[in-house]
Amino acid sequence: MGKEYIRWQVENIKNALQNRRVVAISGARQTGKTTIARQIAGKGNIFRTLDDASVLALAKHDPREFVKNRRGTMIIDEIQKAPELISEIKIAVDNDDRKGQYLLTGSANVQTLMSITDSLAGRITHIRLRPLAIGEILGVKPTFLERAFAKDFPMQIKGYDKESIFNLAFRGGYPEVVQMAYAKERKSWFLDYIDSLLKKDLKDIENIKRQGALLDLVKILAGWSGKYMDNAKIGSQLNLTKPTLDTYINILEQMYIYEKLFPWVRTDYEYAGKKPKFYSTDTGLMAAILNWNMADTLLDADRSGKLMETFIFQELAAQVDLDRDYRIYQYRDYKKHEVDFLVAKEDVGIVGVEVKSSSSVSISDFAGQIWFKENISKAKMPYTGIVLYSGEHTLSFSDGMYAAPIAALWVD
Repeated sequence: MGKEYIRWQVENIKNALQNRRVVAISGARQTGKTTIARQIAGKGNIFRTLDDASVLALAKHDPREFVKNRRGTMIIDEIQKAPELISEIKIAVDNDDRKGQYLLTGSANVQTLMSITDSLAGRITHIRLRPLAIGEILGVKPTFLERAFAKDFPMQIKGYDKESIFNLAFRGGYPEVVQMAYAKERKSWFLDYIDSLLKKDLKDIENIKRQGALLDLVKILAGWSGKYMDNAKIGSQLNLTKPTLDTYINILEQMYIYEKLFPWVRTDYEYAGKKPKFYSTDTGLMAAILNWNMADTLLDADRSGKLMETFIFQELAAQVDLDRDYRIYQYRDYKKHEVDFLVAKEDVGIVGVEVKSSSSVSISDFAGQIWFKENISKAKMPYTGIVLYSGEHTLSFSDGMYAAPIAALWVD
Protein backbone atom coordinates (compact mmCIF):
# COMPACT_ATOMS: atom_id res chain seq x y z
CA MET A 1 0.00 0.00 0.00
CA GLY A 2 1.25 3.48 -0.87
CA LYS A 3 1.84 6.18 1.68
CA GLU A 4 -1.21 8.17 2.72
CA TYR A 5 -0.62 11.89 3.12
CA ILE A 6 -2.42 14.23 5.51
CA ARG A 7 -4.11 16.69 3.16
CA TRP A 8 -4.48 20.34 4.08
CA GLN A 9 -8.12 20.36 2.97
CA VAL A 10 -9.17 17.75 5.56
CA GLU A 11 -10.34 20.31 8.13
CA ASN A 12 -12.28 22.31 5.54
CA ILE A 13 -14.06 19.17 4.36
CA LYS A 14 -14.89 18.09 7.93
CA ASN A 15 -16.23 21.55 8.76
CA ALA A 16 -18.26 21.62 5.57
CA LEU A 17 -19.91 18.28 6.39
CA GLN A 18 -21.03 19.74 9.72
CA ASN A 19 -22.56 22.81 8.08
CA ARG A 20 -23.81 21.83 4.62
CA ARG A 21 -26.11 19.11 3.38
CA VAL A 22 -23.89 18.38 0.36
CA VAL A 23 -20.11 18.67 0.00
CA ALA A 24 -18.37 18.27 -3.36
CA ILE A 25 -14.64 17.55 -3.71
CA SER A 26 -13.34 18.28 -7.19
CA GLY A 27 -9.94 17.75 -8.72
CA ALA A 28 -7.99 15.89 -11.35
CA ARG A 29 -7.91 12.10 -11.50
CA GLN A 30 -5.46 10.44 -9.11
CA THR A 31 -5.10 13.40 -6.74
CA GLY A 32 -6.54 11.47 -3.79
CA LYS A 33 -10.21 12.54 -3.72
CA THR A 34 -11.56 9.06 -3.05
CA THR A 35 -8.96 8.38 -0.35
CA ILE A 36 -9.71 11.60 1.53
CA ALA A 37 -13.49 11.09 1.22
CA ARG A 38 -13.31 7.61 2.73
CA GLN A 39 -10.95 8.74 5.49
CA ILE A 40 -13.22 11.60 6.52
CA ALA A 41 -16.56 9.83 6.27
CA GLY A 42 -15.28 6.96 8.41
CA LYS A 43 -17.01 3.69 9.17
CA GLY A 44 -20.75 3.11 8.88
CA ASN A 45 -21.21 5.34 5.86
CA ILE A 46 -22.27 4.40 2.36
CA PHE A 47 -19.66 4.41 -0.41
CA ARG A 48 -20.63 4.12 -4.08
CA THR A 49 -18.18 4.60 -6.92
CA LEU A 50 -19.46 5.24 -10.41
CA ASP A 51 -16.18 3.89 -11.78
CA ASP A 52 -17.80 0.49 -11.19
CA ALA A 53 -19.87 -0.29 -14.30
CA SER A 54 -22.55 -2.18 -12.40
CA VAL A 55 -22.94 0.62 -9.85
CA LEU A 56 -23.13 3.19 -12.64
CA ALA A 57 -25.83 1.17 -14.37
CA LEU A 58 -27.90 1.16 -11.16
CA ALA A 59 -27.47 4.90 -10.78
CA LYS A 60 -28.71 5.58 -14.30
CA HIS A 61 -31.56 3.06 -14.11
CA ASP A 62 -33.15 4.43 -10.93
CA PRO A 63 -31.38 7.60 -9.73
CA ARG A 64 -33.97 8.39 -7.06
CA GLU A 65 -33.62 5.02 -5.38
CA PHE A 66 -29.82 5.19 -5.76
CA VAL A 67 -29.44 8.36 -3.69
CA LYS A 68 -31.75 7.36 -0.83
CA ASN A 69 -29.83 7.98 2.38
CA ARG A 70 -31.50 7.84 5.77
CA ARG A 71 -28.34 7.77 7.86
CA GLY A 72 -24.78 9.02 7.92
CA THR A 73 -22.98 10.27 4.83
CA MET A 74 -23.33 8.80 1.38
CA ILE A 75 -20.15 9.12 -0.68
CA ILE A 76 -20.74 9.14 -4.43
CA ASP A 77 -17.43 8.87 -6.24
CA GLU A 78 -17.02 10.36 -9.77
CA ILE A 79 -20.42 12.05 -9.82
CA GLN A 80 -19.84 13.49 -13.32
CA LYS A 81 -20.52 10.04 -14.78
CA ALA A 82 -24.21 10.28 -13.76
CA PRO A 83 -25.30 13.94 -13.69
CA GLU A 84 -28.93 12.83 -13.41
CA LEU A 85 -28.19 12.05 -9.75
CA ILE A 86 -27.85 15.74 -8.97
CA SER A 87 -31.56 16.48 -9.48
CA GLU A 88 -32.44 13.62 -7.14
CA ILE A 89 -29.95 14.79 -4.52
CA LYS A 90 -31.55 18.23 -4.66
CA ILE A 91 -34.98 16.73 -4.01
CA ALA A 92 -33.60 14.59 -1.18
CA VAL A 93 -31.90 17.43 0.69
CA ASP A 94 -34.89 19.74 0.18
CA ASN A 95 -36.94 17.17 2.10
CA ASP A 96 -34.30 16.53 4.77
CA ASP A 97 -32.09 19.29 6.15
CA ARG A 98 -29.59 17.02 7.93
CA LYS A 99 -26.01 18.20 7.51
CA GLY A 100 -23.41 16.04 5.80
CA GLN A 101 -25.82 13.84 3.87
CA TYR A 102 -23.76 13.60 0.69
CA LEU A 103 -20.06 13.78 -0.04
CA LEU A 104 -19.52 13.88 -3.80
CA THR A 105 -16.25 13.60 -5.69
CA GLY A 106 -15.64 14.52 -9.29
CA SER A 107 -12.71 14.41 -11.69
CA ALA A 108 -14.43 17.02 -13.80
CA ASN A 109 -15.50 20.37 -12.41
CA VAL A 110 -18.54 19.41 -10.34
CA GLN A 111 -19.53 23.05 -9.92
CA THR A 112 -19.81 23.50 -13.69
CA LEU A 113 -21.71 20.24 -14.00
CA MET A 114 -24.22 21.32 -11.38
CA SER A 115 -24.79 24.72 -12.96
CA ILE A 116 -25.85 22.91 -16.11
CA THR A 117 -28.38 20.72 -14.31
CA ASP A 118 -29.88 21.80 -10.99
CA SER A 119 -28.62 24.44 -8.64
CA LEU A 120 -27.76 23.29 -5.15
CA ALA A 121 -27.08 26.85 -4.00
CA GLY A 122 -27.27 27.15 -0.23
CA ARG A 123 -27.11 23.39 0.18
CA ILE A 124 -23.61 22.66 -1.08
CA THR A 125 -20.02 23.76 -0.75
CA HIS A 126 -17.29 23.03 -3.30
CA ILE A 127 -13.73 22.16 -2.29
CA ARG A 128 -10.80 21.79 -4.67
CA LEU A 129 -8.24 19.03 -4.12
CA ARG A 130 -5.04 19.69 -6.03
CA PRO A 131 -2.00 17.46 -6.47
CA LEU A 132 0.14 17.34 -3.35
CA ALA A 133 1.87 20.54 -2.32
CA ILE A 134 5.44 20.15 -1.08
CA GLY A 135 4.31 20.94 2.46
CA GLU A 136 1.79 18.09 2.34
CA ILE A 137 4.50 15.69 1.17
CA LEU A 138 6.75 16.81 4.02
CA GLY A 139 3.93 16.81 6.57
CA VAL A 140 4.19 20.49 7.54
CA LYS A 141 1.45 23.08 7.99
CA PRO A 142 0.74 25.78 5.37
CA THR A 143 2.06 28.95 6.99
CA PHE A 144 3.62 30.91 4.12
CA LEU A 145 0.75 33.34 3.48
CA GLU A 146 0.21 34.06 7.16
CA ARG A 147 3.91 34.76 7.59
CA ALA A 148 4.09 36.83 4.40
CA PHE A 149 1.34 39.18 5.58
CA ALA A 150 3.16 39.43 8.91
CA LYS A 151 6.49 40.06 7.11
CA ASP A 152 7.94 37.14 9.04
CA PHE A 153 10.23 34.90 7.00
CA PRO A 154 12.89 32.34 8.00
CA MET A 155 16.23 34.15 7.94
CA GLN A 156 17.97 31.24 6.22
CA ILE A 157 16.84 27.98 4.60
CA LYS A 158 19.50 25.49 3.54
CA GLY A 159 19.22 22.48 1.27
CA TYR A 160 17.07 23.89 -1.53
CA ASP A 161 19.20 25.21 -4.37
CA LYS A 162 17.85 25.60 -7.92
CA GLU A 163 18.54 21.99 -8.88
CA SER A 164 16.84 20.65 -5.74
CA ILE A 165 13.76 22.76 -6.42
CA PHE A 166 13.65 21.64 -10.04
CA ASN A 167 13.78 18.03 -8.87
CA LEU A 168 10.62 18.70 -6.87
CA ALA A 169 8.98 20.40 -9.86
CA PHE A 170 9.80 17.54 -12.23
CA ARG A 171 8.37 15.05 -9.74
CA GLY A 172 5.04 16.87 -9.50
CA GLY A 173 2.38 16.24 -6.90
CA TYR A 174 0.33 13.21 -7.93
CA PRO A 175 0.52 10.90 -4.90
CA GLU A 176 1.42 7.75 -6.85
CA VAL A 177 4.18 9.52 -8.79
CA VAL A 178 5.68 11.19 -5.72
CA GLN A 179 6.68 7.75 -4.45
CA MET A 180 8.39 6.69 -7.68
CA ALA A 181 12.19 6.65 -7.50
CA TYR A 182 13.12 7.12 -11.16
CA ALA A 183 12.45 9.92 -13.63
CA LYS A 184 11.81 7.51 -16.51
CA GLU A 185 9.17 5.69 -14.46
CA ARG A 186 7.46 8.97 -13.56
CA LYS A 187 7.44 10.21 -17.15
CA SER A 188 5.88 6.96 -18.34
CA TRP A 189 3.14 7.29 -15.69
CA PHE A 190 2.35 10.86 -16.75
CA LEU A 191 2.09 9.97 -20.44
CA ASP A 192 -0.16 6.99 -19.68
CA TYR A 193 -2.22 9.23 -17.44
CA ILE A 194 -2.91 11.90 -20.05
CA ASP A 195 -3.61 9.24 -22.70
CA SER A 196 -6.16 7.50 -20.48
CA LEU A 197 -7.73 10.79 -19.46
CA LEU A 198 -8.40 11.84 -23.03
CA LYS A 199 -9.47 8.44 -24.31
CA LYS A 200 -11.67 7.32 -21.40
CA ASP A 201 -12.70 10.14 -19.08
CA LEU A 202 -13.38 12.69 -21.79
CA LYS A 203 -16.63 11.01 -22.79
CA ASP A 204 -18.10 11.87 -19.36
CA ILE A 205 -17.89 15.56 -20.26
CA GLU A 206 -18.41 15.92 -23.98
CA ASN A 207 -18.28 13.96 -27.22
CA ILE A 208 -15.17 15.22 -28.99
CA LYS A 209 -14.90 14.36 -32.68
CA ARG A 210 -11.34 15.57 -33.26
CA GLN A 211 -9.48 13.81 -30.45
CA GLY A 212 -6.21 14.13 -32.34
CA ALA A 213 -6.56 17.92 -32.34
CA LEU A 214 -7.36 17.86 -28.62
CA LEU A 215 -4.20 15.85 -27.90
CA ASP A 216 -2.17 18.33 -29.94
CA LEU A 217 -3.80 21.15 -27.98
CA VAL A 218 -2.74 19.53 -24.69
CA LYS A 219 0.87 19.67 -25.87
CA ILE A 220 0.62 23.22 -27.14
CA LEU A 221 -1.03 24.54 -23.98
CA ALA A 222 1.69 23.01 -21.81
CA GLY A 223 4.09 25.30 -23.64
CA TRP A 224 1.92 28.32 -22.83
CA SER A 225 2.01 27.76 -19.07
CA GLY A 226 2.81 31.04 -17.34
CA LYS A 227 1.89 33.08 -20.42
CA TYR A 228 -0.98 35.13 -21.78
CA MET A 229 -2.41 32.91 -24.47
CA ASP A 230 -2.73 33.93 -28.11
CA ASN A 231 -5.89 32.04 -29.04
CA ALA A 232 -5.82 33.20 -32.64
CA LYS A 233 -2.31 31.80 -33.09
CA ILE A 234 -3.19 28.50 -31.42
CA GLY A 235 -6.42 28.12 -33.40
CA SER A 236 -4.60 28.75 -36.66
CA GLN A 237 -1.88 26.25 -35.74
CA LEU A 238 -4.50 23.54 -35.15
CA ASN A 239 -6.93 24.65 -37.84
CA LEU A 240 -9.69 25.08 -35.24
CA THR A 241 -12.40 27.72 -35.27
CA LYS A 242 -12.57 30.06 -32.29
CA PRO A 243 -15.75 28.43 -30.82
CA THR A 244 -14.21 24.95 -31.15
CA LEU A 245 -10.92 26.06 -29.61
CA ASP A 246 -12.76 27.74 -26.72
CA THR A 247 -14.76 24.55 -26.15
CA TYR A 248 -11.64 22.38 -26.11
CA ILE A 249 -9.81 24.70 -23.72
CA ASN A 250 -12.83 24.77 -21.39
CA ILE A 251 -12.90 20.96 -21.39
CA LEU A 252 -9.23 20.76 -20.40
CA GLU A 253 -9.93 23.24 -17.61
CA GLN A 254 -12.92 21.21 -16.42
CA MET A 255 -10.64 18.16 -16.24
CA TYR A 256 -8.14 20.18 -14.16
CA ILE A 257 -5.25 19.77 -16.59
CA TYR A 258 -4.94 23.54 -17.00
CA GLU A 259 -6.38 26.60 -15.30
CA LYS A 260 -6.63 30.34 -15.78
CA LEU A 261 -5.33 32.94 -13.35
CA PHE A 262 -7.36 36.11 -13.67
CA PRO A 263 -5.96 39.65 -13.58
CA TRP A 264 -6.19 42.22 -10.83
CA VAL A 265 -8.89 44.58 -12.07
CA ARG A 266 -9.74 46.50 -8.90
CA THR A 267 -8.29 49.69 -10.32
CA ASP A 268 -9.37 52.60 -12.49
CA TYR A 269 -5.97 52.66 -14.21
CA GLU A 270 -6.90 52.72 -17.89
CA TYR A 271 -3.88 50.71 -19.07
CA ALA A 272 -4.48 47.72 -16.75
CA GLY A 273 -4.59 44.43 -18.65
CA LYS A 274 -7.64 42.21 -18.52
CA LYS A 275 -6.32 38.96 -20.00
CA PRO A 276 -5.98 35.85 -17.82
CA LYS A 277 -2.75 33.92 -17.58
CA PHE A 278 -2.72 30.20 -18.28
CA TYR A 279 -1.08 27.53 -16.10
CA SER A 280 -0.56 23.80 -16.09
CA THR A 281 -1.89 22.34 -12.85
CA ASP A 282 1.11 20.06 -12.24
CA THR A 283 4.71 20.71 -13.28
CA GLY A 284 5.56 17.01 -13.43
CA LEU A 285 2.77 16.40 -15.92
CA MET A 286 3.71 19.56 -17.86
CA ALA A 287 7.38 18.53 -18.17
CA ALA A 288 6.41 15.04 -19.33
CA ILE A 289 4.01 16.39 -21.98
CA LEU A 290 6.73 18.74 -23.25
CA ASN A 291 9.35 15.96 -23.17
CA TRP A 292 11.68 18.06 -21.04
CA ASN A 293 14.62 16.66 -19.09
CA MET A 294 16.31 18.12 -16.07
CA ALA A 295 19.74 18.85 -17.58
CA ASP A 296 18.44 20.80 -20.57
CA THR A 297 15.89 22.73 -18.51
CA LEU A 298 18.50 23.94 -16.04
CA LEU A 299 20.48 25.48 -18.91
CA ASP A 300 17.52 26.99 -20.76
CA ALA A 301 16.37 30.36 -19.37
CA ASP A 302 12.91 30.19 -20.97
CA ARG A 303 12.20 26.66 -19.73
CA SER A 304 13.61 27.42 -16.29
CA GLY A 305 11.42 30.48 -15.92
CA LYS A 306 8.29 28.70 -17.10
CA LEU A 307 8.83 25.69 -14.86
CA MET A 308 9.64 27.75 -11.77
CA GLU A 309 6.73 30.17 -12.21
CA THR A 310 4.26 27.33 -12.78
CA PHE A 311 5.62 25.45 -9.77
CA ILE A 312 5.29 28.46 -7.49
CA PHE A 313 1.78 29.17 -8.77
CA GLN A 314 0.77 25.63 -7.79
CA GLU A 315 2.27 26.03 -4.32
CA LEU A 316 0.60 29.41 -3.74
CA ALA A 317 -2.76 28.28 -5.11
CA ALA A 318 -2.81 25.25 -2.81
CA GLN A 319 -2.54 27.59 0.19
CA VAL A 320 -4.96 30.19 -1.15
CA ASP A 321 -7.58 27.43 -1.58
CA LEU A 322 -7.61 26.81 2.16
CA ASP A 323 -9.04 30.17 3.23
CA ARG A 324 -11.71 32.15 1.40
CA ASP A 325 -10.30 35.38 2.80
CA TYR A 326 -7.47 34.97 0.27
CA ARG A 327 -7.66 35.58 -3.49
CA ILE A 328 -4.86 35.20 -6.02
CA TYR A 329 -4.41 37.30 -9.16
CA GLN A 330 -1.75 38.45 -11.59
CA TYR A 331 -1.06 41.90 -13.02
CA ARG A 332 0.26 43.22 -16.31
CA ASP A 333 -0.58 46.48 -18.05
CA TYR A 334 -0.02 47.95 -21.47
CA LYS A 335 2.92 49.99 -20.15
CA LYS A 336 4.75 46.70 -19.37
CA HIS A 337 4.43 46.87 -15.58
CA GLU A 338 3.99 43.34 -14.31
CA VAL A 339 3.70 41.35 -11.07
CA ASP A 340 3.64 37.56 -11.30
CA PHE A 341 1.20 37.00 -8.42
CA LEU A 342 -0.90 39.16 -6.13
CA VAL A 343 -2.46 37.53 -3.06
CA ALA A 344 -5.13 39.74 -1.52
CA LYS A 345 -6.55 39.24 1.96
CA GLU A 346 -9.82 41.06 2.52
CA ASP A 347 -9.46 44.15 4.71
CA VAL A 348 -5.81 43.32 5.40
CA GLY A 349 -3.70 44.03 2.33
CA ILE A 350 -1.84 42.58 -0.63
CA VAL A 351 1.24 40.40 -0.88
CA GLY A 352 2.93 40.54 -4.27
CA VAL A 353 5.15 37.68 -5.40
CA GLU A 354 7.72 37.81 -8.18
CA VAL A 355 9.47 34.61 -9.24
CA LYS A 356 13.19 34.36 -9.95
CA SER A 357 14.90 31.03 -10.55
CA SER A 358 18.45 32.33 -9.93
CA SER A 359 20.22 32.53 -6.56
CA SER A 360 20.79 36.29 -6.54
CA VAL A 361 18.44 39.28 -6.22
CA SER A 362 18.81 43.03 -6.79
CA ILE A 363 16.50 46.02 -6.26
CA SER A 364 15.73 46.02 -10.00
CA ASP A 365 13.87 42.72 -9.52
CA PHE A 366 11.26 44.66 -7.51
CA ALA A 367 10.57 47.28 -10.20
CA GLY A 368 7.08 46.01 -11.08
CA GLN A 369 6.07 45.66 -7.44
CA ILE A 370 7.35 49.08 -6.44
CA TRP A 371 5.41 50.61 -9.31
CA PHE A 372 2.26 48.69 -8.34
CA LYS A 373 2.56 49.75 -4.71
CA GLU A 374 3.05 53.41 -5.56
CA ASN A 375 0.46 53.67 -8.36
CA ILE A 376 -2.22 51.02 -7.83
CA SER A 377 -2.20 49.88 -4.21
CA LYS A 378 -1.22 53.35 -2.88
CA ALA A 379 -2.64 53.94 0.61
CA LYS A 380 -5.81 51.94 -0.07
CA MET A 381 -4.34 48.51 0.71
CA PRO A 382 -1.04 47.88 2.53
CA TYR A 383 1.38 46.17 0.14
CA THR A 384 4.26 43.78 0.83
CA GLY A 385 6.50 42.79 -2.07
CA ILE A 386 8.36 39.49 -2.21
CA VAL A 387 10.82 38.07 -4.71
CA LEU A 388 11.07 34.31 -4.29
CA TYR A 389 14.49 33.09 -5.43
CA SER A 390 16.66 29.99 -5.18
CA GLY A 391 19.08 31.44 -2.63
CA GLU A 392 19.28 30.66 1.10
CA HIS A 393 18.82 34.01 2.84
CA THR A 394 15.93 36.39 3.45
CA LEU A 395 16.96 39.89 2.44
CA SER A 396 15.18 43.12 3.33
CA PHE A 397 15.03 45.85 0.69
CA SER A 398 13.56 49.31 1.03
CA ASP A 399 9.87 50.14 1.30
CA GLY A 400 8.50 46.78 2.47
CA MET A 401 10.22 44.67 -0.17
CA TYR A 402 11.81 41.30 0.68
CA ALA A 403 13.71 38.56 -1.09
CA ALA A 404 12.92 35.15 0.39
CA PRO A 405 14.02 31.60 -0.44
CA ILE A 406 11.52 29.68 -2.56
CA ALA A 407 11.57 27.00 0.15
CA ALA A 408 9.82 29.48 2.48
CA LEU A 409 6.66 28.22 0.72
CA TRP A 410 6.94 24.92 2.60
CA VAL A 411 9.46 25.33 5.45
CA ASP A 412 7.69 26.27 8.69
